[in-house]
Amino acid sequence: MSDTNLWLAVVAIVVLLFLSGFFSGSETALTAASRARMHQMEKGGDKRAGLVARLISARERLLGALLLGNNLVNILASSLATSVLLSLFGDAGVALATLVMTAMVLIFSEVLPKTWAISNPERFALAVAPIVNVVVALFAPLVVGVEMIVRLMLRVVGVNVNDDASILSAHEELRGTVDLQHKEGGLVKAERDRIGGLLDLAELEVSDVMVHRTNMVALNADDEISVLLDAALASPYTRLPLWRDETDNFIGVLHAKDLLRALQAAGGDGSKIKIDEIMSPPRFVPNTTTLQDQLNAFLRHKSHFALVVDEYGEVMGLVTLEDILEEIVGEIADEHDVELEGVRPQADGSIIIEGSVPIRDLNRATDWDLPDEEATTIAGLVIHEASMIPEERQIFTFHGYRFTVLRRERNRITRLRIMPLDHQARQNMQRQAMNPVLTRTVAKASTTTQ
Repeated sequence: MSDTNLWLAVVAIVVLLFLSGFFSGSETALTAASRARMHQMEKGGDKRAGLVARLISARERLLGALLLGNNLVNILASSLATSVLLSLFGDAGVALATLVMTAMVLIFSEVLPKTWAISNPERFALAVAPIVNVVVALFAPLVVGVEMIVRLMLRVVGVNVNDDASILSAHEELRGTVDLQHKEGGLVKAERDRIGGLLDLAELEVSDVMVHRTNMVALNADDEISVLLDAALASPYTRLPLWRDETDNFIGVLHAKDLLRALQAAGGDGSKIKIDEIMSPPRFVPNTTTLQDQLNAFLRHKSHFALVVDEYGEVMGLVTLEDILEEIVGEIADEHDVELEGVRPQADGSIIIEGSVPIRDLNRATDWDLPDEEATTIAGLVIHEASMIPEERQIFTFHGYRFTVLRRERNRITRLRIMPLDHQARQNMQRQAMNPVLTRTVAKASTTTQ
């Protein structure tokens, strides 16, 4: 090989390595680029973002063209390098070409461009999109043929790549993105909880957030107006369910403002007020209604209050618009709300908690992950896991936490202490390290047991 041809071959190898790096970097950038961000940029008028979005939408065609181009330039570069080194070093040039080209391709055509691309995939994708679009168009016939062969071979082994069903739903993808952003510091806990609460609306039922029947404030419609007025003023709620004859027979909902208006219209004479004329008819919803459906129903009917019934038509509790909104934005309190000390953190890392506290509220406040599929409240979770009604001072361990029953009233658990086991284990290790006698005793007991 003449000197001129030798230098031309070297220049060609350098150019081919550059093209290989271009294909590798483009593949990484276009597969890592956010479709949502490209969509937003396209809506803002960026034409290249629209081009990137179209390329990503045909991902199989895109990857096929890039891989085809990458393999072509890599094979050609390796062939030229082998020819050059054979002319210089004889038969030893084959082994030398293998070593040299492996190192060159790995560093300059794979690691370097892919590292560069992954550091800012959107910017890299926008820069290479016009050229990649031309490459995809040129290689389209070959790629289509390769796709047909691949699909046929996969079908032989029972793999159908024509299924468009996504493994993850849109909600699951969003939830995973939110959790990842929170873990990496992109979202604070409050923002993660709000977005997570919004995504949970389609999965939660009204029975998960309702005020239970035992905690409802309900009034007897046959009581004197003065009694109803006193009860309405003493209650922190503006809407109160009314029953008649039997406590299970709910006939309407009394709005405190309607009662005050009627009292003013009657000149302060309560005897002139007829409760049946100022109450509104109750709305009943099944306990299996999702929060998303119930929120839409509240907005559609311009109402804020509904009674929750089970499959037998018995009232289980009530749900309000505020209860649903609190699943998104967290606890909403105003100057008339009565604050309950439901959760009290302790110095040893445990918490003392009322049994009626919802599991979801506890998880949100402490960033724990106690399951809420089988029970709504903490007391319900303990009873479900224990398969019994525990006695006071009984201790249970499950889901990575230790539950101590502190108080029980009849068949209800009213107060518990919860200790995360990993926190307790760290405390025990610290105490042992600080107490040499205890450490020796534990070590001796372990040796004796063995």
